[in-house]
Amino acid sequence: MAALITGSRVCGGTLIKQNWVLTAAHCPLNRSATTVILGIHSRKTARPNQKFSIIKMVRHPGFNSQSFRNDIMLLKLNRRAKITKEVKTLLLIRPKDNIKPGTQCFVAGWGKTSNNPKAKTSDTLHEVNVTVLESSFCNDERHYDGHVVTEDRVCAGSQEGGKDTCQGDSGGPLICHKRQLGILSLGGSRCGDRKYPGVYTRLTKAYLAWIRKTTKGGL
Repeated sequence: MAALITGSRVCGGTLIKQNWVLTAAHCPLNRSATTVILGIHSRKTARPNQKFSIIKMVRHPGFNSQSFRNDIMLLKLNRRAKITKEVKTLLLIRPKDNIKPGTQCFVAGWGKTSNNPKAKTSDTLHEVNVTVLESSFCNDERHYDGHVVTEDRVCAGSQEGGKDTCQGDSGGPLICHKRQLGILSLGGSRCGDRKYPGVYTRLTKAYLAWIRKTTKGGL
């Protein structure tokens, strides 16, 4: 996991190559003011040699800040990360992998742990198990009531609510079978509300090709 710190704001991300981090395009990052921290549990005790600045931010050219479509971004770090027990690159889902509804996955981040307006983002990393949900379930009138979860998105959480992401978790990964399936895009501000499960940018074949082209190498 990567913690992306801009002032008092935090987003999540993943190290996919030693000098590239994958996150959400809507995260309020500033290239000169954001610090990337790798391999930590507590943000307060981050190791200095695992702190990085950003030398390049590449939002997907199709990103729409209103609808959050194509909500995916790559960050190039100022140097290569040192691979250790705590810092490793995360494998991305492959086109041949068929992650079906009902699959058990997990999400992680330093976001809030409640939807209390006064709650602060967490100092320590939290994770929770979630279930991949049917797109039709998330798009029905009891939930997002529309075609929010399209083919390039995936919905995950719990039908009963409670197991979810929260504000500050945006950009973090949805991990299934040890590979990253998605990037948190929508729903994080609802914090466990059963009506709004988390919606993630799904790493489709097209997005994987864009990542390879942008980072100029295989993953």
